[in-house]
Amino acid sequence: MTQFTYIGTRPIRHDGVDKVTGRAAYGADFSLPGMLHGAVLRSPHAHARIVSIETSAAEAMPGVKAVVTGKDIPPNSAKLVLGGEAALDLRDMGDNLLAHDKVLYHGHAVAAVAATSVDIAREAAQHIKVEYDVLPPVTSIDQAIAPGAPRLHEAIAQNIANRVEFKRGDVQNGFADADVVVEREFRTPMVHQGYIEPHACVARIGQDGRAVVWCSTQGPFVVREACAGILGMDAAHIKVISSEIGGGFGGKIVVYLEPLAILLSRKTDRPVKMVMTREEVFRATGPTSGSKVRVKFGAKRDGTLVAASVSLWYEAGAYRGSPAGAGAMCCLSPYRIPNFFIEAHDVVVNKPKVAAYRAPGSPMAMFATESVLDEVARELDMDPIELRLKNAVTEGDPAPYGPKYGPIGLTQVLEAARNHPHYKAPLKANQGRGVACGFWFNAGMNSSATVTLNLDGSAAVLTGNPDIGGTRVAQAQMVAEELGIPVERVRPSVADTDSVGHTDVTGGSRVCYATGNAVIQAARDIRDQLRARAAKIWNVDVDSVGWESGRAIPLNVAPGSDSKTPLSVNELAAQMPHTGGPIVGRAAVSMPMAGPGFAAHICDLEVDTETGRSTVVRYTAIQDVGKAVHPSYVEGQMQGGASQGIGWALNEEYVFNADGVMENAGFLDYRMPVASDLPMIETVLVEVANPLHPYGVRGVGEVPIVPPLAAVANAMRAATGVRFTELPLSPPRVLQGLTEWRQSTFQAAGRSTQTALSGS
Repeated sequence: MTQFTYIGTRPIRHDGVDKVTGRAAYGADFSLPGMLHGAVLRSPHAHARIVSIETSAAEAMPGVKAVVTGKDIPPNSAKLVLGGEAALDLRDMGDNLLAHDKVLYHGHAVAAVAATSVDIAREAAQHIKVEYDVLPPVTSIDQAIAPGAPRLHEAIAQNIANRVEFKRGDVQNGFADADVVVEREFRTPMVHQGYIEPHACVARIGQDGRAVVWCSTQGPFVVREACAGILGMDAAHIKVISSEIGGGFGGKIVVYLEPLAILLSRKTDRPVKMVMTREEVFRATGPTSGSKVRVKFGAKRDGTLVAASVSLWYEAGAYRGSPAGAGAMCCLSPYRIPNFFIEAHDVVVNKPKVAAYRAPGSPMAMFATESVLDEVARELDMDPIELRLKNAVTEGDPAPYGPKYGPIGLTQVLEAARNHPHYKAPLKANQGRGVACGFWFNAGMNSSATVTLNLDGSAAVLTGNPDIGGTRVAQAQMVAEELGIPVERVRPSVADTDSVGHTDVTGGSRVCYATGNAVIQAARDIRDQLRARAAKIWNVDVDSVGWESGRAIPLNVAPGSDSKTPLSVNELAAQMPHTGGPIVGRAAVSMPMAGPGFAAHICDLEVDTETGRSTVVRYTAIQDVGKAVHPSYVEGQMQGGASQGIGWALNEEYVFNADGVMENAGFLDYRMPVASDLPMIETVLVEVANPLHPYGVRGVGEVPIVPPLAAVANAMRAATGVRFTELPLSPPRVLQGLTEWRQSTFQAAGRSTQTALSGS
């Protein structure tokens, strides 16, 4: 399809009124009669053995109804890996819920209490006595891999949980053939997704042992399978109902409260509600990894890249499973490089177990590679976009991780960046301009959908993906496109786990692509059934009925035969009771991981050289979006990702002291950008159709967070002359870097003067 009626338009989102009026129900909004409230006791140590836990004082308090510890979670839970943006080991997840033998980070949960009020539950938690044998913490990658470092897990040698590598060609000879070689090491801190809504859930378990869970999640089926595996329950006995979600970005896939609420409900025979405080969100849920990345590029004088090596080290937190592998897949993916070697390491440290964060692993990897590429362009005195264009991958080129690219739009994106007025605009004093590319491979995975036709010709679409970016309206547009009915007459809903077929997590930029494809197939199922009903009405074979503009039309009408008037959806729907009954369309798909996305960002940064404070004064995000189903929400994804990436580059970081205690666990001290910190982010949508989707859709939500780290850093280099290799570029760090640069420049000038004088 190349001409669309509803795809590419900008209808008002179906859930918009409820959200702006406050009627939408989020996780913490839900309550049940007789409900108890839960609270969690957390470790004050980053690394310690649990000697004993005494709960009697807490249990004796008025209003306390139950206390659970690690003993209440089966220690031999099935070791399963669930689908999502990151591998989820249920054994580790169970130990993360309530520590069994050791606490592995400050804030690690050790017990949970259910009481008649939140205040009583929190007070009772403080009356639980835990005796610890404190161990030295491991708080950085360098500490973790140092000889003789304390081991977090006996089964993980040297605290390196996993290693992957990709390679091609002869790297040593490639560097030998290079005219220019640049090598740098970069570091990024742990950062949080920064969703506004904390984790929240309500669980109820009945006398029949069946549980119902209401929660804020990106993946209700993940919650169901995780709760079943961790607690040793039958997944068929758990129903998960997802609420509206106040942000997730990958951080609301893992379960932190839901199994605890089920345990407490089972002990009390009452519903239990649990809501995290903001401090708990920071201390005990998954940020993304801190990283150390070493990059080396080799290039010819004409700008041809001939060799590259990348060594990635990612903090996994307390348990294995960082996005190091994804970082390895992404770091060199925009470029044709005949000789490369990539290695990635997953390192456990005494910090919270990391979770997915929007293109997990890619931003820190490409911060390093795109920064070094900027240095290569400087060494060659070459325009940075021209250098990227010269080496950009196109259709048929192999990705570093194996498969060949299909139709992709990287060159079109770079050309759009080069020709954009922003790239040619003049700069003021103390301003610099940086560019960077970004890549994400985009997930596929499994989805299902149901579309029901109503008697009045309207339709309802049911899927299992929580809406985190406007997917309801996109799915309604797809049904409207296929059936030829107004998009306002399609009612999209997010179903619970008992009401729709299995659907993988909302993440990886897969929903519009994969679940959207299921919706399209289900709508086409409806359309085929409508053709069959028209054939029955006309008393002809179904092959003699076509479909056009929302109507069944006769085909191959013989001259002189009875003419048949096309039948609209409304007319066919009204006759459903007389032509065969209700019409329901169904589809289930398993989509390949393909349709990768590329972006290029341009950043103008102004730096106050006296204070180190920097301000983004102009920003443009350009991206291959395949086909923008709803351009407004595509633009919103691009602007949101860019905003988060800018915050990551300039201010955001987890600050730990020597004992492994996070010192900025709140929005007052963890500095996220707000609207007044940013300019209006300009967007350019490049549409190169993805052939794996009927409309050409490719995921758009992950890629926008990838380029900003390097784009901002490259702009800082242009504005100050200093190459910063550690994020964030906060005022103290920038001021220190400028001071050191001035001192080194002054000393170098002094040495040059002395040399000149002695020579004369």
